[in-house]
Amino acid sequence: MNSMCNGIMNVYKEKGFTSHDVVARLRGICRMKKIGHTGTLDPEAVGVLPVCFGSGTKLCDMLTGWDKEYIAVMRLGIVTDTQDMTGKILSQCSAETVNALSEKTVRDNVMAFEGVYDQIPPMYSALKVNGRKLYELARTGREIERAPRRVHIEEIEVQSLNIPYVTMRIVCSKGTYIRTLCHDIGARLGCGAAMESLVRSRVGIFRIEDALKLSELERLQEEDKISDVIIPPDVIFAKDRAVTVNEHGLKPLQNGNCLTSGQLTEQTCFADDEQVRVYDSAGRFYGIYGYSGDEKILRPVKMFLSGN
Repeated sequence: MNSMCNGIMNVYKEKGFTSHDVVARLRGICRMKKIGHTGTLDPEAVGVLPVCFGSGTKLCDMLTGWDKEYIAVMRLGIVTDTQDMTGKILSQCSAETVNALSEKTVRDNVMAFEGVYDQIPPMYSALKVNGRKLYELARTGREIERAPRRVHIEEIEVQSLNIPYVTMRIVCSKGTYIRTLCHDIGARLGCGAAMESLVRSRVGIFRIEDALKLSELERLQEEDKISDVIIPPDVIFAKDRAVTVNEHGLKPLQNGNCLTSGQLTEQTCFADDEQVRVYDSAGRFYGIYGYSGDEKILRPVKMFLSGN
């Protein structure tokens, strides 16, 4: 891969791979070291994993806040230590009790989680407490108190009900554990629940129908076409206005310095805190700037290109 390939790729993470496995494989496929992902996905889960390349790795921390959409299958009547079906069974409810639940009761209890709620992260997670990952402590049989974290379930709907299985579409904020959501719905219903399967169908603008498997990326690399599927960083900020520097603004831009309206090709009025894409006269994208109304200058937020 050409070292000038900077941007982000929509990768389909397959079952059995960790997010780190995908990055490691891509380093080998693309013969490029500077690669990073924008948020982990459990090994058993499949779906969209945006992966950043080159200077596009600067996007990683900016994209973790994007909303995510999942298709989850929840199994009622079972509680496990991992909150999914890979874990040790802690308790089970009788089939008679689960089958006695009406569709309306299940739907109403699922819908009760739409909005903001305080979620306690699972012990089997990569969150760190006192420098140690929770799953490392969980594997030694230890369980420690975890502080609840506020998450936002923007949308939740029951797509199909075939008790004990419930298929749901969920749109949520970063930091939401779908396993824990299933567990919490089960607790509310009184029968317990665990996550049977999980598909991440969207991360921000990236959708599962456009995601590429590692085998497809290997083929594209062999055909020297892999750069065709790397999306340039500025596309991510398509909603932000584009501005171009004039000859007086080129050097400050190349050095990643602040810009004034006089260093732009057109006199433009900016809203306070407005974010813009900044280009040179050749159409090269340099970075994202934010306007400071108090100082009447554009300040660099994130630079993707510098120098001559």
